[in-house]
Amino acid sequence: MSFRAGVEDMRSEVMQRFDVDPGSVRVVVSPYRVCPLGAHVDHQLGQVTGMTIDQGVILAYAPAGDRCVRLISRDFPGEVSFFLDAVPGRREGDWGNYPRGAVRALQERFPLERGIVGLTSGRLAEGGLSSSAAIGVAYLLALEEANGIQVSARDNILLDQAIENDYLGLRNGILDQATILLSKRGFLTHIHCSDGSHSLIPPAAHMPSFAFVIAFSGLQQALVSTDYNRRVEECATAARTLLDACGRTDAPALLGHVTRAEYLEHADTLTGAPARRAAHFFAETERVEQGVEAWRAGDLDRFGALITASGSSSIHQYECGCEPLIDLYDILTNTPGVYGARFSGAGFRGCCVAMVRADAAAAIVTQVQEAYQSAQPQLAAKAPVLVCAPGHGAGHV
Repeated sequence: MSFRAGVEDMRSEVMQRFDVDPGSVRVVVSPYRVCPLGAHVDHQLGQVTGMTIDQGVILAYAPAGDRCVRLISRDFPGEVSFFLDAVPGRREGDWGNYPRGAVRALQERFPLERGIVGLTSGRLAEGGLSSSAAIGVAYLLALEEANGIQVSARDNILLDQAIENDYLGLRNGILDQATILLSKRGFLTHIHCSDGSHSLIPPAAHMPSFAFVIAFSGLQQALVSTDYNRRVEECATAARTLLDACGRTDAPALLGHVTRAEYLEHADTLTGAPARRAAHFFAETERVEQGVEAWRAGDLDRFGALITASGSSSIHQYECGCEPLIDLYDILTNTPGVYGARFSGAGFRGCCVAMVRADAAAAIVTQVQEAYQSAQPQLAAKAPVLVCAPGHGAGHV
């Protein structure tokens, strides 16, 4: 059942909890995303692909009569309450970081006169499906509508990135936000992170029916406390070395500013971790380009093989992942009916995503659950395995 099925129930709860007029209640849905190809390259201005799924965040809200933001959640305890004039700083582990970050990001560019009251719901908060970007987008869209502000999708991508970069301290790129805001159901979203341009590639007429199996690890560690930011620094070190070798010392230290020809000419100047991060970046760029062509041709066998190769490179070249996630990756890639699989998110917690034959999805879920129970019995009980379908992009309903 689609996560949108709970919309009317949430409308009613907002009316009852906050004593607001029925006509004032709005609803934003903001889906989670999967990234078939383009792992760990968005923060280096690389190319990525994404699709939204039929799971995500719902925010039912009404414009407040004053400058206060008041929010409750079906998934997290407590009430978040603050005034637009005195937005608190980030608090470790507090779900209120996202609405506070959204207000701060918007206030950098727009005057906000009204707060909101509302209720959020989003059952897949374990990480790996862009849950933080999804809720950030939802708050931005709600606050903009409540204040009569017109913001383009491109600007909202940058605003949501500001929530995560500036308020939360996570040095990620635009993959999550762009996929959530730009995607169309069933299409592959191809994004050039260097300039924000994108294309929506429709499924081929003869493409086989497919689904996504999402296998969670049961790990709960917060992303910003992992080695995510260290990997970004190692990419910057590689970029600086390559750009200096090319004589472009003034160029920003991002691998996206290095051409493939320049990398091949100067790769021997890299050693250790930076060498492996650069090798992943340039190989992943090729996989994205090949994957786009495979998708256009409706060749899911080829597309899936590239996803699996991306997963292998994430383990061996980007060196992310941990034993439970690598176990899931191995289980999925060895299960019949799976086109391809890889980690979703940074690979330090969260889940693996597999593109699978639609008619094999139920059997795959059973096989993965049984195999993960054997491999990680202490985590398996809190590690759901779900079947999801492609979904719509974010917006009001």
